[in-house]
Amino acid sequence: MVRIGIYEKALPSNWTWKERLDAVKNLGFDFLEMSIDESDERLARLDWSDEQIIRLKQAIDASGISIHSLCLSGHRRFPFGSADRDKQAQALAMMKKAIKLAYRLGIRIIQVAGYDVYYEEKSIETREAFIRGMRASIKEAAQYGIILSVEIMDDPFMNSIRKFMYLKKQIPSPYLQVYPDLGNLSAWPENDVSVELEQGIEYITSIHLKDTQPVTTNSHGKFREVVFGQGCVDFTGVLQTLKRLNYEGTFLIEMWSGADHDYEQQILEAKNYLLPKLKEAGF
Repeated sequence: MVRIGIYEKALPSNWTWKERLDAVKNLGFDFLEMSIDESDERLARLDWSDEQIIRLKQAIDASGISIHSLCLSGHRRFPFGSADRDKQAQALAMMKKAIKLAYRLGIRIIQVAGYDVYYEEKSIETREAFIRGMRASIKEAAQYGIILSVEIMDDPFMNSIRKFMYLKKQIPSPYLQVYPDLGNLSAWPENDVSVELEQGIEYITSIHLKDTQPVTTNSHGKFREVVFGQGCVDFTGVLQTLKRLNYEGTFLIEMWSGADHDYEQQILEAKNYLLPKLKEAGF
């Protein structure tokens, strides 16, 4: 049976790691994806003490639930492509810390946000700086056996697997792979999602399951908090494509329900919507 995980932000942020991992187990998931976003609170995880790391490893062992992947979206704040050289240096330092943290926790995949810059203006220079930063990051990741998997994003810079393939040509390393988000892929009208998956199947490490509202001439789309089944993702068709392509990796339900009092109900509704479709497709 395919392994299915849940995103940390689907759960209350004030919980201990024991509470999070126990909830993941009780909700019937196989693993958790940790978040290190641009907030000071989560960026501080990169500087955890030995004692803090040991406590988390003990909670993992006690629960039997692994942290399979780490979502590193802190680069929105400190992007590789920034015109500010200090921010570029911070981006690389942050990546090196994330790689070492992942290694110590037994995390195999770091999901890298596919942004050259987020709050700054894009240019050829920002793309070049991003490639330089990723090349240095891959050199570090290779030393620890950690895969850096670039997420297909809600941003034109990396909104298709085809664009990832251009990056892959510049950095042809087995430690650089791709992490498609089915919602993000489906929201952009220029993407034929099945063809995208066909072109990149050998580089896909994991799949994000999320629904979205499409980008149109009159809308920037909606990339978060779209109820499953009320967006533009053809889950039945896309999962059939992945099965035909012999995809054998994990799936991760990406939700941000942790701030809501009915987070558990939302998670179960998402699971009850997706599991039959996964089963129908043969996973």
